[in-house]
Amino acid sequence: MISRAIDRGVPPAMIAKALGIDEKVVLHRRNLLDGIAPSAVELLKDRPINPHVFNILRKMKPLKQTETAELMVAMNNFTATYAKAILAASKQTDLAKPDRPKSVSGLTSEQMARMEREMESLTKDYQALEATFGDDVLQLVLASRYLGRLIQNTNIVGYLEARYPEIIAEFRTIVSATSLDPN
Repeated sequence: MISRAIDRGVPPAMIAKALGIDEKVVLHRRNLLDGIAPSAVELLKDRPINPHVFNILRKMKPLKQTETAELMVAMNNFTATYAKAILAASKQTDLAKPDRPKSVSGLTSEQMARMEREMESLTKDYQALEATFGDDVLQLVLASRYLGRLIQNTNIVGYLEARYPEIIAEFRTIVSATSLDPN
């Protein structure tokens, strides 16, 4: 919005005065998304993002920016500290300037290397879980519907209650836990 207003001829000083902020802040916000991958912007567009996050994202290549945005959305954590942790755990090749060694205050190079390995492992685990999530939910829904029909049959319920009351109780728990009804 700020960028469009400036492009249409509204002076930054006037925008700053209207918003009650410093003119430098207006100019900074105008260029906030410069150097940020469009896919990352799309993921973060409706989220409460600390503006410093974008400075951290600019230090990453576009693909890593998108991965970072996906992780932030998945964890519902949009802080600069979280973005710095992801940056610290990123491989040197994922940085916008891979020839420059990354420096994170308070961490030794050994700690950063360990964080890189752990982050890579976590990312692979997350992607594996994400890939199977849809199938797992489908299996759960199908099993729940089957159990729901099973416990609607009075003959089956009578038999299970007489001989296996703990099983029928578990079936009812599963059906009620997976039900979409708010009751």
